[in-house]
Amino acid sequence: AWLQNKMEPVKNTPSFDKQIKKNILKKLIAAESFEHFIHSKFVGHKRFSLEGSETLIPVLDMILTEAAEHNIKEVVLGMAHRGRLNVLVNIIGKSYESIFGEFEDIRDPNSIAGSGDVKYHLGATGNYRTIAGKSITVSVAANPSHLEWVNPVVEGMVRAKQTRLGDNKSHVKVMSLLIHGDAAFAGQGVVAETLNLSQLSGYRTGGTIHIIVNNQIGFTTTPDEARSSQYATDVAKMIQAPIFHVNGDDPEAALWVAQLAFEYRQIFKKDVVIDLFGYRKHGHNEGDEPGFTQPILYAKIKDHPSVREIY
Repeated sequence: AWLQNKMEPVKNTPSFDKQIKKNILKKLIAAESFEHFIHSKFVGHKRFSLEGSETLIPVLDMILTEAAEHNIKEVVLGMAHRGRLNVLVNIIGKSYESIFGEFEDIRDPNSIAGSGDVKYHLGATGNYRTIAGKSITVSVAANPSHLEWVNPVVEGMVRAKQTRLGDNKSHVKVMSLLIHGDAAFAGQGVVAETLNLSQLSGYRTGGTIHIIVNNQIGFTTTPDEARSSQYATDVAKMIQAPIFHVNGDDPEAALWVAQLAFEYRQIFKKDVVIDLFGYRKHGHNEGDEPGFTQPILYAKIKDHPSVREIY
């Protein structure tokens, strides 16, 4: 009933003002420019680029803006490799210098044992300033290559932070946000395990927003060969979580969904899933050529304008 009342009167068509629209474009330009610079400056370096799913950045901006308005003190992010560097720069506020320094293999000589981990495993914490001028703490958990293993780690971090703030009953001060790849969300059992704990009093964190950065491909595997379910998100049906499928080439629709998802989480204190459909501009990482395994798909992607151009 709540969803009907939100979606049907406006026919699921958002009306954003000029300021928000300009902000969307600004975030898309920042996301795309960052990727383009690295692509031309550090040729062939692995970075798990966000190109094809840049809409993630304005979506995160919207969720953090809403969270700050609702006096949430901190958002803890867990995510896959894809787009991590972009999120670190454009959302966490990690400096360009330190990111490019890592590409040049410049490490802090004073750190114990060096920070020898690869760029797209590292975590960070920063303060995000919203369009309304508010500030919110946002952190990305460090995680190695075991993709979805970071999910229960983030939930544990959030629950611990809530306990420390005396917030482990109301869950209004700290929020978890998990970003997944489509193949990993459908393919890794730890996703189902984490969802299964989400409503138990010993583990609940007051609802997690899940965002699937849906490239419609897992390394070289197409969806029809990767899973038996229709959607990558079908595993979330087991806890009756609402799932919003949205076109990543339509940033305003994606922001509308982000608002709905956040509001749902606030009211019902349950998990909610955004399935952000996009594509992957380059290979699984920038060291492989996707045209060998998916020639038809990648011929289409080559001719497809970026979301910034479309917008």
